[in-house]
Amino acid sequence: MRTALTIAGTDPSGGAGIQADIKTMTANGVFAMSVVTALVAQNTTGVAGIMEVSPEFLKQQIDCVFTDIRPDAVKIGMVSSVDLIRAIAEKLLEYRAENVVVDPVMVATNGAKLISDDAIDTLKAKLLPIADILTPNIPEAEVLSGCAIKTEEDMMKAAEMISTQYHCSVLLKGGHQINDANDFLYKENGSYRWFYGKRIDNPNTHGTGCTLSSAIASNLAKGFDMDTSVERAKAYISGALGAMLDLGKGSGPMNHAFDITGEYVKTPEDTAKGTPESTVTETDMPSDGKETV
Repeated sequence: MRTALTIAGTDPSGGAGIQADIKTMTANGVFAMSVVTALVAQNTTGVAGIMEVSPEFLKQQIDCVFTDIRPDAVKIGMVSSVDLIRAIAEKLLEYRAENVVVDPVMVATNGAKLISDDAIDTLKAKLLPIADILTPNIPEAEVLSGCAIKTEEDMMKAAEMISTQYHCSVLLKGGHQINDANDFLYKENGSYRWFYGKRIDNPNTHGTGCTLSSAIASNLAKGFDMDTSVERAKAYISGALGAMLDLGKGSGPMNHAFDITGEYVKTPEDTAKGTPESTVTETDMPSDGKETV
């Protein structure tokens, strides 16, 4: 069985962070492991408090994973501390981690900064260059590219700039700010692809960023190529949103287990035998906000 590691903070309400990552990885057919960066007191209505682990303890966690059950892919969520970012980068380089997916959570879609300028600078210098794919939203892509993004042409230009700078693929999520949730994938080899989709009318989108990046990591871990990994991840998240789970007093979680033994646990070998007609290909990843871990 293939394996995947999430490095992120917690969400005791289960919709985002490590809890969402583990559910997503399990639903996508890989063995999920986790390294905790912070204990986060949060629910569907917001964050009440954050207690970070020490850099030394973070390194110990990563050591324990890589020296025993090596992950076939690594997903990294929000890490707000300079020292923690450096610790993650140091260890991933030491172990030559493969299929590294970074969700560069820096700026909410309302423009509010979620981490300090120093942490952003360290993220750019230490962590992003070792990623295989980044999954920024529009505000985050503006920070990474230094350009305003107002049109689809701007999205294409920014994604290319980010890919060139950090030598990795970039999935730039459009959301309602640019288009009807059309996302743009620019790969390190210079090829690119639009993923077109219509917005799913579901206000419960807590954890969408965590879930998308974890689904991409899961598919990369199973051996799918980048295009197929993104395509399958977007189809999975559309199904999870389309299940219309309604929990909590705020923007609630998705149903990560909507198809727990179906299409999304499949490997490349399984899909080569034939793809069901019901499989979604180019679908929507709503971007109405950004979870904090």
